[in-house]
Amino acid sequence: MEISSLMALSPLDGRYAKQTEVLRDIFSEFALMRARVTVEIEWIIALSEFKLPELKELSAENKEYLRSLVSNFSLSDCEDIKKIEATTNHDVKAVEYWIKGKMEKNAELAAASEFVHFGCTSEDINNTSHALMLSSGRQVICSYLQAITDKLKTFAHDWASVSMLSRTHGQHASPTTVGKEMANVAFRLERAINNIEKVHLLAKMNGAVGNFNAHYIAYPDKDWPAFAQDVITNKLNLEYNKYTIQIEPHDYMAQLFDAIVCANTILIDLDRDIWGYISLNYFKQQLKEGEVGSSTMPHKVNPIDFENSEGNLGMANAFLTFLAQKLPISRWQRDLTDSTVLRNMGVSFGYCVVGYTALTRGMGKLQLNEQAVSADLDNSWEVLAEAIQTVMRRYGVPHPYEQLKALTRGKGITPESLHEFIAKLDIPEDAKQNLQKLTPHTYIGIADVLAKEI
Repeated sequence: MEISSLMALSPLDGRYAKQTEVLRDIFSEFALMRARVTVEIEWIIALSEFKLPELKELSAENKEYLRSLVSNFSLSDCEDIKKIEATTNHDVKAVEYWIKGKMEKNAELAAASEFVHFGCTSEDINNTSHALMLSSGRQVICSYLQAITDKLKTFAHDWASVSMLSRTHGQHASPTTVGKEMANVAFRLERAINNIEKVHLLAKMNGAVGNFNAHYIAYPDKDWPAFAQDVITNKLNLEYNKYTIQIEPHDYMAQLFDAIVCANTILIDLDRDIWGYISLNYFKQQLKEGEVGSSTMPHKVNPIDFENSEGNLGMANAFLTFLAQKLPISRWQRDLTDSTVLRNMGVSFGYCVVGYTALTRGMGKLQLNEQAVSADLDNSWEVLAEAIQTVMRRYGVPHPYEQLKALTRGKGITPESLHEFIAKLDIPEDAKQNLQKLTPHTYIGIADVLAKEI
């Protein structure tokens, strides 16, 4: 029975179904089954090349046929596996039986069929499948993050020289530029993306408790660790983990999820900052025909994209943090709690994508209100107190900080009062002239240079 998305239990499959579509081919039940078929097929093909006395190398034609089971894997195939699972009550065993069923009508393949899943425990298939899924999922995450980073760099360059009042502790502070603030986030994100990309995706294929027990009882003269490593690294493009219990310990998953949490946290910080700047009228948002900001206040243009992003990235981080803390823990040689938890990887990544999509949409609507940004600076001459007291320090004027504190702290300062103060200073004339020329707009250090360099 086809169920309307309006009946979906999760917003990822309901309200946000369109946005998360990119992940369905990676983290769905269908995708997991296809990944399992991939691993089983590469294992049996590799075994046939391992010169086992009872298993001849499969012909090129039959290797191609087996791999076509992966490349042509369809929803109908997945449904057939689920029908087998209804009897076996075991999803990996159902995959094994399905593959054997596809081999039975070919004499060469039928003779090799008992070597499907040879020496494997279910977790040999599952852990490699999950690593393959995460490899694709990571690419999706990084592509969204890179697009956001690129947009921030564009902002940094476009607004590199637009002076802006800083706020530390919510109070007026030394000026910066709008572009430099965007560059700060772009730089943080670049490092976060690098940390996500450099996590090694590990996999194991070493049997029931990680010791190749079944492999060596059957073929004691074979180098099974080298064989397993070859399959994992050269056939599946993953990294081999030599020391495991029944499960791959999932430490790399914790690293990966923590790295994504770090990137998401940077974006939550950005969401909140832009939200605040919109509130200050530093940014306006492009209007969309027919869109409503408030059900009762027609004047409002709410920063909903940034709020949506913040909320969904918070959801993503909650899931990812739980996964990172739970998955590396398994009782003795294994328990099954990781199995049900791992089914939520797609949920975690789904909330990431919804958050990234909302932020990207919001950034696309931003219009800098330079007039408002400039007006704030024009009314904040007290921020030059830092500059003046620093020059006073250079020339040995006594108690410079205290003098400026008495002049400016908690008070409205005018250009005239500052210039009068500067004129009385016992410092060289050229230093006085430089301070007299200074304005909140020009006191930006090398903010514009740094913004342009990102």
